[in-house]
Amino acid sequence: MFLGPPGTGKSHLAQALGLSAIRSGFTVYYRSIFDVVRDFLHDEAMEGHERVLQRYLKPDLLIIDDMGMKQLPKRSGEYLFEIIMRRHEIRSTIMTSNRPLEEWGKLIGDVPAATAILDRFLHHAELIQITGKSYRLEKGEKNSKSTKAPTGSAAEE
Repeated sequence: MFLGPPGTGKSHLAQALGLSAIRSGFTVYYRSIFDVVRDFLHDEAMEGHERVLQRYLKPDLLIIDDMGMKQLPKRSGEYLFEIIMRRHEIRSTIMTSNRPLEEWGKLIGDVPAATAILDRFLHHAELIQITGKSYRLEKGEKNSKSTKAPTGSAAEE
């Protein structure tokens, strides 16, 4: 699990690990947490819950990105719990989050589900805390400094 502020490379690292796994012959499925929830909500309405669940259970490595960007809809905790519970000690899962684990109950809207998810997920997990400034913001600052238009006095010289 990669934890840290936005723009510090969590998604990039998770994607790089996914690419490495693919190159080593493993199957990988990458989704944002919003896509995960949307998949379940959509297919639940179409009575395709098991088909969607298999999409998340089958790959050797599942990467769930962007946990904590905003509060998730109701029942999200149930879907995430089922994925994590059924993959626990069977298949590998990587998650990224920009929120502390203590806030997951509020994000999911279900403290018991968040506790159960984290209990299983963190059982054998490596927790990598990333600190620092956003690479995107730093790059934006550098680009804006190098592309400033000349002022009137500098242009006249």
